[in-house]
Amino acid sequence: MKLYLNFLSMHLRCALEYKASFLLTILGQFLISFASFLGVYYMFARFNNVEGFSYSEVLLCFSVVLMSYSVAECFAYGFKTFTATISNGEFDRIMIRPCSELFLVFASKVEFSCLGRLLQAIVILIYAISNSPIIWTKDKILIFIFMIAGGIALFMGLYIIYASFCFFTIEGLEFMNIFTDGGREFGKYPMAIYGKSVLGFFTFIIPLACIQYYPLLYLLDRPVTPLAPYTPIYTFLFLIPCYVFWKIGVTNYKSTGS
Repeated sequence: MKLYLNFLSMHLRCALEYKASFLLTILGQFLISFASFLGVYYMFARFNNVEGFSYSEVLLCFSVVLMSYSVAECFAYGFKTFTATISNGEFDRIMIRPCSELFLVFASKVEFSCLGRLLQAIVILIYAISNSPIIWTKDKILIFIFMIAGGIALFMGLYIIYASFCFFTIEGLEFMNIFTDGGREFGKYPMAIYGKSVLGFFTFIIPLACIQYYPLLYLLDRPVTPLAPYTPIYTFLFLIPCYVFWKIGVTNYKSTGS
């Protein structure tokens, strides 16, 4: 942990070398992602609810996914840009260092500009909580924290899978953006509105519904199965096959020779 904090401090000092650029980039990220929020806002200006979910309930779902995505992208940026690490031979240097390759890639880059999206997610979350009908008990607060933590684990796992493909293809496979950037967009609304087949896919294959739809039903006191509040735990288990796939990729890695 101490070693990672040293890496984090180094990345932060580098980012703050150009303070004006740093702040403007964060502002730009905030404004760009604001367009997604406007899409939700204007839709509810026309309709009162979406499949029985009110404006504040949808915003609660939206803020959880956006916050999870923003934190994961910020700290797992080394996996998102891993294709460059492979193609320029930098992974050769990583492999001869006395640390886990996974840790070194994780600590290699931190994209603080993603904090702009995180700031927007916090603002939306505050508004959603203040206008939602939820009575916040201790267990609901704990479940809500697990929703965010599980979302971070899920998106980090997806970035690890994206990076693992680079061991076999050199260039990253862009279809993974369907589950990372696309997951952020899908997650604006409760998963059930997309139909049973999509809900099933995002429950058992890519467990996005496990951090936003099922726990949300529990928070809203709607009829759910007894396991619904605990579905965010599945996203932590999702990291296991992600790690296994990464280890298979490392085993099959061939140096670029550069």
